[in-house]
Amino acid sequence: MPDKHFHTKKHDVWLPYRFSAGPVFERFFEGLKAGKILGNRCPRCERVLVPARTFCPRCYVDMGQWVEVSQEGRLVTWTMSTEPFFGMRTDLPYVAGLIHLDGTNCNFMHLLGGFETMDIEAVRERLKGSVRVRAVWREEREGDMLDIKYFEPAD
Repeated sequence: MPDKHFHTKKHDVWLPYRFSAGPVFERFFEGLKAGKILGNRCPRCERVLVPARTFCPRCYVDMGQWVEVSQEGRLVTWTMSTEPFFGMRTDLPYVAGLIHLDGTNCNFMHLLGGFETMDIEAVRERLKGSVRVRAVWREEREGDMLDIKYFEPAD
């Protein structure tokens, strides 16, 4: 069987934009500024979604009750990047993870940290298996997704 060779191309994408939070994301961001992760519960299927949504993507009904969710969860998968992106506000390399927060019904993407990220093998070893993670907050918060500095292994 011949070895496969994958070609890679480097492209720079520059995409400045303004984000209008709207009332639902505004409340979500206010929660982050206060050190809370807020989601909301669908009145029909009762799923809890984070970040909060205006409607349930499964039932297509307006979301109901706001809930404060756990700041801990299970790491579902992760990736490591050594390439910068426009507007980047974190150091290279960075590790991002898909996190299933306790008590929610969806996964939440965020940065991972609290461990050495310069060596991919060390990262693999640290994040292997079923890893529990918890939020680490910035001391000064602005109502922004990066008010959570990163999620770190909880063990």
